[in-house]
Amino acid sequence: MKRDFRGGAFLAAAGVAAASPVQGAEANASVDEWIKCLKSTDQGVNTAACQSAPEVGAAAVKPLAGLLADSDFELARRAKRAFYRIVRHAGRPGAAAEALAVETELVALLAGGPVQPRRDLLWMLSEIGTGRAVAPVAVLLMDNELREDARCALTRMPSPEAAGALKTAFARVPEDFKYALAESLRIRGQEVEGYPSRKLVPSAQTTVKPIVPKNN
Repeated sequence: MKRDFRGGAFLAAAGVAAASPVQGAEANASVDEWIKCLKSTDQGVNTAACQSAPEVGAAAVKPLAGLLADSDFELARRAKRAFYRIVRHAGRPGAAAEALAVETELVALLAGGPVQPRRDLLWMLSEIGTGRAVAPVAVLLMDNELREDARCALTRMPSPEAAGALKTAFARVPEDFKYALAESLRIRGQEVEGYPSRKLVPSAQTTVKPIVPKNN
């Protein structure tokens, strides 16, 4: 079965539907072919590949993650667009199996690698993450570079375990981060003593004075 990513949709020959599962070496070859099309300098080819990303699904997560920090800015941006198409398609109602497959691949990539791609992965998980993703995301609350993204992801995830992870982390994180966690806990309906919101606190002193109009 040869799949063609160049003509617009993700096509399958021999009358087999595009959504049909492909196994083993053939699946790997199909994903490799799709990645080549996404990397193509031909705008028609790479646009078609990006649009067909949901049909590739979870199998594309790992290779796409490797492109998020690519030195070619346009390719990295295209990969991110394709990634989000996969995540949001998997998160549609009635697609629990697809969402689980994508979530599993995303979680596996959180443990290491460049910071910026992992930030992107955390925000993707914030859209489809379930209780299964809470613990791996919560670990990053102790990472100085990723803690804010992890906090935001847990704040957005509907799982009750997410609120529990934020509450547990509150006792362990440095003092300067407690204010942000307190804000997240309040959003999740938890009461927190002290640590008021800093959103309306000026970040710097100013000597600027209001303009007083002169009387003519």
